[in-house]
Amino acid sequence: MFKSMTGFGRGEYLDSDHRFIVEIRAVNHRFNDIVLRIPKHLGGLEDRVRKSIAGTLARGRIDVVVTADDFLERRRTIRVDKGLAGGYYQAVKDVADACGLDIQAVNAYDIAKFPDVLKVEEIAEDLETLWPKLSEAIDQALGNLMAMRTAEGETIFRDLTARIERIRELGEAISQRAPAIVDEYREKLRERCREILAEVNATPDEARLLQEVALMADRTNITEELVRLNSHLDQFGQAMRGDTAVGRKLDFLLQELNRETNTIGSKANDMLTSGLMVELKSEIEKVREQIQNIE
Repeated sequence: MFKSMTGFGRGEYLDSDHRFIVEIRAVNHRFNDIVLRIPKHLGGLEDRVRKSIAGTLARGRIDVVVTADDFLERRRTIRVDKGLAGGYYQAVKDVADACGLDIQAVNAYDIAKFPDVLKVEEIAEDLETLWPKLSEAIDQALGNLMAMRTAEGETIFRDLTARIERIRELGEAISQRAPAIVDEYREKLRERCREILAEVNATPDEARLLQEVALMADRTNITEELVRLNSHLDQFGQAMRGDTAVGRKLDFLLQELNRETNTIGSKANDMLTSGLMVELKSEIEKVREQIQNIE
């Protein structure tokens, strides 16, 4: 059973220390395009997140949003930029000397207040500890997304099955009409040739006339195209029941169906067949719209 490319899934991991929420939205796209938004402090896990998602979703535009909260008392440290502090002190001393002031009036507290002398830095958590928690939220989101894609895929599968069967019925109706198309066209050619020969007072070589008419009438023979049409329909049905991503294969087979249909329409220049061809092309277009959303 194939899957739709459209869906949404949400996953959440929660314990006494952390909470991770992962939301995944997927829509149809020719390729596998993952757009990821992840907190800066988890940037080191970005590749793992992408691989986890790409391992499950083979195709589509996939938007992933990761949010993270923690309930830990932040571990922080204060770093002193000694070089910068020394530079400030020397600059103040130079100003004092230039102005004849007493440098003793400047203390360490004054230097510490200058920009970037003191920096508060958070001690980063171990990403290896965080990954199993985030991974659990990802798996949950993917599971919910796949459930939605599978459900929609089943709906599309039923619709396509009915449409492929209708296309087969229309092909069979055209096939039953095909011999009469050739015969009627042959008779029209024969009558027209005789009219032209009569206009110029020429005596037709009946055997040669029949031979030429038969050759020209054979151009309206659509037997080969109908055989190929049915073959493509069989392959389409088999592909629909495949276990892997089949969207690209179905798209290719649909192009072949379209090609055979256009050839049949151009060769079978017949009033009765025209109505069948209109419906046939309409069904193929509806199939095309559906498979654009198949993984």
